[in-house]
Amino acid sequence: MAILSDPPRESFRLSMLLNDTRYRGYTFQFIAVVCVVALFAYLGSNLASNLAAAGLTLSFDFLGDTSNYDINQTLIDYTSQSTHWRAALVGVLNTLLVSILACITATVIGVFAGVLRLSPNWLVRKLMSAYVEAFRNVPVLIWILIIFTIMTAVLPSARVYLGEEPERNLLFGGIAFTNRGIFVPKPVFEPLGWLVLGIFIASVVGAILYRRHATKTLYATGKMLPTFWPTLGILIVPALLAFFILGQPITLDTPDPLANRFNLQGGMTILGSLIALWFALAIYTGAFIAENVRAGILSVSRGQTEAAASLGLRPGRIMNLVILPQALRVIIPPLISHYLNITKNSSLAIAVGYMDITATLGGITLNQTGRAIEAILLLMAFYLAISLSISALMNVYNNAVRLKER
Repeated sequence: MAILSDPPRESFRLSMLLNDTRYRGYTFQFIAVVCVVALFAYLGSNLASNLAAAGLTLSFDFLGDTSNYDINQTLIDYTSQSTHWRAALVGVLNTLLVSILACITATVIGVFAGVLRLSPNWLVRKLMSAYVEAFRNVPVLIWILIIFTIMTAVLPSARVYLGEEPERNLLFGGIAFTNRGIFVPKPVFEPLGWLVLGIFIASVVGAILYRRHATKTLYATGKMLPTFWPTLGILIVPALLAFFILGQPITLDTPDPLANRFNLQGGMTILGSLIALWFALAIYTGAFIAENVRAGILSVSRGQTEAAASLGLRPGRIMNLVILPQALRVIIPPLISHYLNITKNSSLAIAVGYMDITATLGGITLNQTGRAIEAILLLMAFYLAISLSISALMNVYNNAVRLKER
């Protein structure tokens, strides 16, 4: 009886690194890594020698010095006597604020416009087409300047709301649109108010989980659970009950037109520069997202729509339950790039005086301290970190919504 066995393995030789296809790829990758490391080592050595020749050193001690400049919008406590590190942190938070707001708004606008671009209504379809072509073919900086000009030149001065007999009344008793910005009520949290906020956040998570459960039940059994009213109840009822049971621990500080002759006092001011940057980034990027949404919807076979309609599903449910879930595999990858572009384009804030990280660390701090290399390195590290974070989170979501094959 013959016994089959594997042939003896050939002993490894150095020539196999080039001649054997099993090892040749590793060889070229190793050479590429060595070349990249050598290039960065050369650049670092060249930087160090040039700094030494100029009598300079690479140091980040300047971050501990007093900044000596004001910032027009801060999400944390800051004064001109704070450090440059604190100023940079304020700039980081301002950048994240406008980026998050613009990403959310651009997504809503893009999905809405992308779906309407395929509407059977000729007028709606052409209006959305005009929006897409107009906004994505004009540089975003132009839109920032246009919206900022509208905010400063068209809206009235705050003086029309001041005095014992103001020319205008506050909208809803607490909102004022002025050329300095929009004055809105500011929530004031007592100690138990944070508990109410925590309950509301838990309610949001609960509403998401319920909708996921309803979707899984529909796919598994065909039974359609109600979603709108249960979701609304989960969102509102627990937080509302906690709000009244705990003695209304959240109050509103509304703008007071009688407190000062020159400006509205109290409440919270949303600067015109923030609004201009926010909406310009949103409507500009939303035009690109609309095209991605349209392409994703068109990638789904028309037979899917016809099959869903034959089961008696309404057009809205066909879009939400059949078309969009399949279109996401086409929509999500380019959406990642658009979110990254929003974050990087937020550096244009300096054009309208919004104090983001580029204006604080890369602008005033750099000019005051003369530490250009250190400031630029920190800016690069921040934008690299936020870009990698967005890519990682969106890739996780992309893997979650991709089509699962058997």
